[in-house]
Amino acid sequence: MTITITLDVMLAKRKVKSKDLAEFIGITEQNLSLIKTGKIKGVRLTTLDAICRYLQCQPGDILEFNENEP
Repeated sequence: MTITITLDVMLAKRKVKSKDLAEFIGITEQNLSLIKTGKIKGVRLTTLDAICRYLQCQPGDILEFNENEP
């Protein structure tokens, strides 16, 4: 069971640059890159809230549960 982060897909759909999103939510581009690639163990709800506000989406639009993946 794993959760896949599809933030890069939502950024492309909204035509938003990572740099602009990182600046809005107050994190570095490197940390945003870690979130986009899924190389994190957790994400603060305030960060998730800021991402969703900026992209005008729901958490389920950027987080995907894959039951069959290890």
